[in-house]
Amino acid sequence: MTVTLADVAARARVSPATVSRVLNGNYPVASSTRERVLRAVDDLDYVLNGPASSLAAATSDLVGILVNDIADPFFGIMAGAAQSEIGGPGDGSGRAGGEKLAVVCNTGGSPERELTYLTLLQRQRAAAVVLTGGALEDPAHQAAMAAKLAKLADAGTRIVFCGRPPLPDSDAVVAALTFDNRVGARRLTEHLIALGHRRIGYVAGPVERTTTRHRLEGHREAMKAAGLYGDEENVTVHGPYDRSSGYDATLELLRREPGVTAVVAANDTVALGACAAVRDLGLRIPEDVSVAGFDDLPFSVDAVPALTTVRLPLFEAGARAGRLAMDKETPPPGGVATIAAELMERGSTAPPRAD
Repeated sequence: MTVTLADVAARARVSPATVSRVLNGNYPVASSTRERVLRAVDDLDYVLNGPASSLAAATSDLVGILVNDIADPFFGIMAGAAQSEIGGPGDGSGRAGGEKLAVVCNTGGSPERELTYLTLLQRQRAAAVVLTGGALEDPAHQAAMAAKLAKLADAGTRIVFCGRPPLPDSDAVVAALTFDNRVGARRLTEHLIALGHRRIGYVAGPVERTTTRHRLEGHREAMKAAGLYGDEENVTVHGPYDRSSGYDATLELLRREPGVTAVVAANDTVALGACAAVRDLGLRIPEDVSVAGFDDLPFSVDAVPALTTVRLPLFEAGARAGRLAMDKETPPPGGVATIAAELMERGSTAPPRAD
């Protein structure tokens, strides 16, 4: 026999409305009452009808977290931190009472998949959506995103960006937490220049991504300020944010410009590929070529030599995005917060060898 919400209410000696409030977490309930309801739920093995509940309410218990690549620690760290806040700490009993179900949606960097997931989350009346990482700089896609996010927001979905700049002409986003990629990249290149490097190559990410543009702009600002900006296109190679791209791009870079004494990589994963390419060419790090990354992913300190990089507080940003999505934290003034980046100087960079 199917256990109903009324059965739970009778067992807990409360009204059905109180049971609904406890299970949906959308109204304050005395802790003793909440405990009594949850005990009745356990005793009767009651399962909330999620689809029916979402039809009766403005939103469901579902929260979507969109990532480009869940296998990439950059996204995995942020998604895991956000999920820990969205799911809630619970009371140690394994019972649900107001927590949300966080679902990670892996777009593979595809703008079409990004829109598809947002449509699916809209159909599921998602309570919130967290979008992580850089955005595609394409006017048509930006317009489609703005329209889709507006529909989600109108239906009551809270939308938070984490590591992504705000959309132009859109007020659907509750908060946009952006990393200061431009300043971080500038400081990294200034560090290399201060060591004495004058010919610095850059292995960049995909051309169409905001993160790529901001980091490359910071690098070039430092080069210009030092009077070193010249044929930058010849010492810049673009590719995906992965190790194989870092390897191939570095080989191409050093083929074009054998005089390069330092390579700045788009992120730490790309930097690992760059290091492998330098070694396969019979060169030493940092004696012959210095290598630097970005993000300060967990493995960067264990590279040999340890990787000079720029630290982004990925876990802290993800956790904050989760709290904002759950309305546990007040949004920043104007809805936008810029998160500072920190230079981490390690053994993979050193002064260039004097010939």
